[in-house]
Amino acid sequence: MKLYTFQLCFVFLFFVSNVLASNSSIDSFIQCLETNSNPAKPVSKTIFTTTDPSFLQVLQTYIRNSRFNTSSTPKPLAIVTALDVTHVQATVLCAKVNGFQLRIRSGGHDFEGMSYVSKDPFIILDMFNLRSINIDLASQTATVQAGATLGELYYEIGKMSNTLAFPAGVCLTLGAGGHFSGGGYGPMIRQFGLSIDNIIDAQVVDANGNVLNRKSMGEDLFWAIRGGGGASFCVVLSWEIKLVDVPSTVTVFKVPKTLQQGATDIVLEWQQIAPKIDQKLFIRVQPQVQFIGGSKTVQVSFIGMYLGRASTLRSLMETSFPRLGLQASDCIEMPWVKTHLFWNNKPQGSPIEVLLQRNPTPAHVYSKYKSDFVKSPIPREGLETIWNKLIEVENVMLQWNPYGGMMDEIPENATAFPHRAGNLFKMLYIKYWKDDSEQALIKNIQASRDLYDIFTPFVSSNPREAFLNYRDVDVGTNVDGNTGFAMDFFKGNVERLMEVKAKVDPSNFFRYEQSIPLQSSN
Repeated sequence: MKLYTFQLCFVFLFFVSNVLASNSSIDSFIQCLETNSNPAKPVSKTIFTTTDPSFLQVLQTYIRNSRFNTSSTPKPLAIVTALDVTHVQATVLCAKVNGFQLRIRSGGHDFEGMSYVSKDPFIILDMFNLRSINIDLASQTATVQAGATLGELYYEIGKMSNTLAFPAGVCLTLGAGGHFSGGGYGPMIRQFGLSIDNIIDAQVVDANGNVLNRKSMGEDLFWAIRGGGGASFCVVLSWEIKLVDVPSTVTVFKVPKTLQQGATDIVLEWQQIAPKIDQKLFIRVQPQVQFIGGSKTVQVSFIGMYLGRASTLRSLMETSFPRLGLQASDCIEMPWVKTHLFWNNKPQGSPIEVLLQRNPTPAHVYSKYKSDFVKSPIPREGLETIWNKLIEVENVMLQWNPYGGMMDEIPENATAFPHRAGNLFKMLYIKYWKDDSEQALIKNIQASRDLYDIFTPFVSSNPREAFLNYRDVDVGTNVDGNTGFAMDFFKGNVERLMEVKAKVDPSNFFRYEQSIPLQSSN
């Protein structure tokens, strides 16, 4: 984008000698913004400083985890709620020349708050106003700005077609900017792969304030931002995505089984068949402690989606997974877009406009997340150990998401996301609590680590793989110079990611606790 480029370059050159100045002020940052933004869309309307009465409201609106919404949580010097591309360009350059860190927030679902918290003086670039979605039915493509939520994307697709869809997550308030750049995982993964496997272009702002697309950024950077986390390299403005064909009617189901109802035997069989069954079928396993009949037990929910009719699904299950005992009454047929109401436990008949809700109130706001990848079936004794630990820890939900299908066919180095063939399922741990005390925080964080340790013999090792989008500082951070965590996230793609980083952001402007390092650590 050439508009105001000459002004931005002038500002950069003028301030370059002051990049490391310790006395940079928020006033000079704001003046820089106002000088270098589109006057037709005044940037002054988008700036919120700590003295602004709306500052806390703007900050807190997109904080999804109350662990990072306390009085002691570090606050930004300013929040820029960009309305225009030039606001993004100016924010990048003006933060850079004033020596401020930049945190980029699209949906606020960063499990460790890295998109809106820093210990160093920082600015939040909030993308929620940049959320346009344009769908081209003729080419079956769409352009989605970073601040658009998945719910908004699904709603727009559903308005125009019952036979087009996009493979991404089921959390409706996820922002497209971060969700896609970390991979984008959802219940159509076995048929269509990840979100990034269906992205054909992107528009970004680099560390020099330039607006680039796939052609101008080059294939290396385009490769890196698909799975490597865009915030390590640039600001993602928008994605061009390829929509996929789905049947006009698909089928969903949820079958809960307790340990007393044979859940362990069913999980043992699920591990064998879920990654190998028809790739149009996705069955999530969700173990959770329940109080039933006055006592605690583990109830495992088998939650699935099949890209086809219920009659075909039942025949498939009777042949391939009879132990689950799927009944006709368990199956619900609906258009694909309405499955997102099902995944979010909305009552049947809820209006499709529910997908547009950007700020639902979460049931459990204090939480800790972890992830793992499983390559060999967990034996019965292992499952029994896990169930006992769940009952001991309480207030934990696990999600085991099957692999196979398309994920076995895409090479590890096709995108920056490396967790492909060889995995049976990916696992998410969610530990949640309501007590806001420091003692509760310490207790529950330790409980999540204890549970994670129980899984050590049953999950990937050397490295113990982790999913970038399931933020977890326990994997490691680059704050102390230890960058070994990058292997857990990216495996053999680390070296290429570091090469891209060194090329496009040699000053390491785009950095956070788990950003791509400039060089490997000894």
